[in-house]
Amino acid sequence: MIKVSKMADYAVVVLASLARSDDALMTASGVSAKTGLPEPTVAKVLKLLSRGNFLDSVRGATGGYKLAMPPEKISVAKIITAVDGPISLTSCVDDTDQSCGYSNRCAVKGRWNGVNYAVRGALESVTLADMMNNECHSTRGGEVVIEGIA
Repeated sequence: MIKVSKMADYAVVVLASLARSDDALMTASGVSAKTGLPEPTVAKVLKLLSRGNFLDSVRGATGGYKLAMPPEKISVAKIITAVDGPISLTSCVDDTDQSCGYSNRCAVKGRWNGVNYAVRGALESVTLADMMNNECHSTRGGEVVIEGIA
């Protein structure tokens, strides 16, 4: 089963909360109160998202966080990458030097690349705005359909 990590899921929730906020800036405790996520988790996610340049942060008593770009410009793939690292289904396609120890005898060597690119492409085509859309998400033949996205 391919799963998005809890932290990546929380990152989408946090970004959506910031995008919906009427406040210019939100603190970690404010985001925590709006989302119901524990404040330490929110603080960790905010730090990761700040490093990924999704957020602008202001220090001080009146400081906080806000989106650095519109939700339409933030892809789910970029969020996952910021939190979990590169999107890769197997270690042989994650552009590292790590080998599984079987690669020299692998019958499907290189074949996962296409699958990996397809998954990454699908995640790149979905934005934070799409995730925030109030339209129903449904499935069509086992395929997830978000309004306007095949």
